[in-house]
Amino acid sequence: MNTNLNTSSSLSFDDIGMIFPDGTEALRNISFELSKGEFVTIVGPSGCGKSTLLKIASGLLEPTNGSVEVDRERLGYVFQDATLLPWRTVSKNVELLAELHGIDPQERKQLVEESIELVNLEGFENHYPKSLSGGMKMRCSLARSLTLKPPLFLFDEPFGAVDEITREKLNEDTQQLFKQEGFAGLFITHSISEAVFMSTKVLVMSARPGRIVDEFDIPFDYPRKPDLRFNADFAELCGKVSVALRGSHS
Repeated sequence: MNTNLNTSSSLSFDDIGMIFPDGTEALRNISFELSKGEFVTIVGPSGCGKSTLLKIASGLLEPTNGSVEVDRERLGYVFQDATLLPWRTVSKNVELLAELHGIDPQERKQLVEESIELVNLEGFENHYPKSLSGGMKMRCSLARSLTLKPPLFLFDEPFGAVDEITREKLNEDTQQLFKQEGFAGLFITHSISEAVFMSTKVLVMSARPGRIVDEFDIPFDYPRKPDLRFNADFAELCGKVSVALRGSHS
């Protein structure tokens, strides 16, 4: 696998296939590139290999065939669960990746303060995860990766476990961070409206073995306001993605 990235892309998949040891073919012929300034969301049926693709991008899995080009030195990864350490405060959880990367303590302190401010968690620095709401835990997880100033963020259905109002607010905050910080984003979700609201492009995957069967460029300018979700053009585009997704099950 090639992990040396050319200057034009943050992430490149070339003919990725994945067959697990039990013979399950999870992915077939996946090829696309993700560049700086792009926020690409993948939707697809359950079990189609969306999360497997993120694990390949991060190096947690090696594909059976094909190649990946990605810089993993400062990769941001936000999981389905916030994966916070219960014995560490918000500040100490946010500091963890910078600490593991050996960043100087004084610089770490500054990065932690900046990241906590970016995700609107000021005032909760000394709280422990057990006292945080689901949305606040995800903000803490996001801040933890922001300390590395990552050029690429991978999001594995990060907001699926929170209520709808909290989810919509996290969507708005994340797309604002995307424009402000300038990272490239690869986002996995089951929500079509979330995909269209967040993204510059939506990719639709087929049922297993997962393949890219359709793509939609999203024309709306950033920053995207909450009432975009009630726009007729937004609803029409969600409908087109939904039709493609229903077709992907066959």
